[in-house]
Amino acid sequence: MEIVHTPVLLNECLEMLSPAGEPFEKDAFMIDSTLGEGGHSFNFLTKFPALHILGVDADPVIQSRARERLEPFGERMQFFNGWFNDFYRNYPADMRKPNLILFDLGISVFHYERSGRGFSFRHDEELDMRLNPSAGESAEDVVNGMNEKKLADMIYLYSDEKYSRRIASAIVAARTQFRITSTKTLADIIYNAVPQNYRHGNIHPATRTFQAIRIYVNGELRRLVEAVHDAFNVLAPGGKLGVITFHSIEDRIVKNYFRNLAKVCVCPPERPVCTCGGHPCAELLTKKPLAPTETEVQENSPSRSAKLRVVRKICDAGQDRLRGVEAL
Repeated sequence: MEIVHTPVLLNECLEMLSPAGEPFEKDAFMIDSTLGEGGHSFNFLTKFPALHILGVDADPVIQSRARERLEPFGERMQFFNGWFNDFYRNYPADMRKPNLILFDLGISVFHYERSGRGFSFRHDEELDMRLNPSAGESAEDVVNGMNEKKLADMIYLYSDEKYSRRIASAIVAARTQFRITSTKTLADIIYNAVPQNYRHGNIHPATRTFQAIRIYVNGELRRLVEAVHDAFNVLAPGGKLGVITFHSIEDRIVKNYFRNLAKVCVCPPERPVCTCGGHPCAELLTKKPLAPTETEVQENSPSRSAKLRVVRKICDAGQDRLRGVEAL
């Protein structure tokens, strides 16, 4: 089987989430919350022979590729097909708590290059963009059905696209003439909607809009807040949770939540006496996020915007630790 995705920040993950030297070293259990083609899991299982991993992914197609790749590890590797927020929300009470949890929030190169679901406009494909192709609205549904204001707001909020209103207006005008069903059609509409000097920047003018639609279709930010909080509470005390983000909104959510976990008190400023318990729930293991080296960026360009943040759990966290953590 040809592997098309290279795991980002691999060395940093292997170091920061290593079970070596931990009390659970000889019987460590890890959950790979975003399994993809299994790149991170493959390397963790290879480096740490006593480690067991459960891999979670919403896409049954890419998970079948990971199953094939990870088959040599036998019972050390297990699988769950579904959204990570659903998985952690309904985590079985009788199931072992993990010592290590990893989220890699990037979209696999497989989805861009091989899925045929319209994640990229490099190929002319049907507008779908769903990680789980059997659930929810597709990108085609959103582009042809969302009203202009909501469409413009969504594009701006999820991608910081400064021409979001011009792009939304052009999409709505085009769909009065025909239904927008392909990536090339949508990319051309966006290209023609923006000023001429904007068409020749460092990235294609449709890049940010495609990102925004993908995030919306898959509910990525909404799922993230819930999933990271529930995952932290599922984690065994002393265990480590790492999250790799790829754009500023994701990173802000994770940064604020991790900071709240590490605070002694998270009571509102107007409350004169602490009622939240007055103790941190986690230790920040990365004071600042870890970024890829220049070498990694040169060898694997999708890693250029990646950031890794890691915490170690002290105790469970209440809903108060979510104060100020917004999913947009």
